[in-house]
Amino acid sequence: MENITLQPSALTPMGGIDAPEGSRTFTPKGVCAKLIRFKVEDNKVTYLKFTGGCDGNLKAVSALVTGMELEKIILTLEGITCGKKSTSCADQLCKALTEYMES
Repeated sequence: MENITLQPSALTPMGGIDAPEGSRTFTPKGVCAKLIRFKVEDNKVTYLKFTGGCDGNLKAVSALVTGMELEKIILTLEGITCGKKSTSCADQLCKALTEYMES
């Protein structure tokens, strides 16, 4: 029987162990990303990490919106689609932030 070695990341909770205390999670629908973890302080995103999806693009989205006010993010990214899908990871982030604002 073949030995199987688990990678440490396989044992990491979804979203990673580096997420700051008080961060929120959102499960996106209809996109490749499996989880969005974010933190908001003073109406600005201070932490954002996508699990799954297009790694480079989502790291870029995270870098660009960190420090940005929630309303500006939503106005900029809401409604963006991906290929033939009716949504995108950026659009799903907007849904997560809208849900956060309404809670």
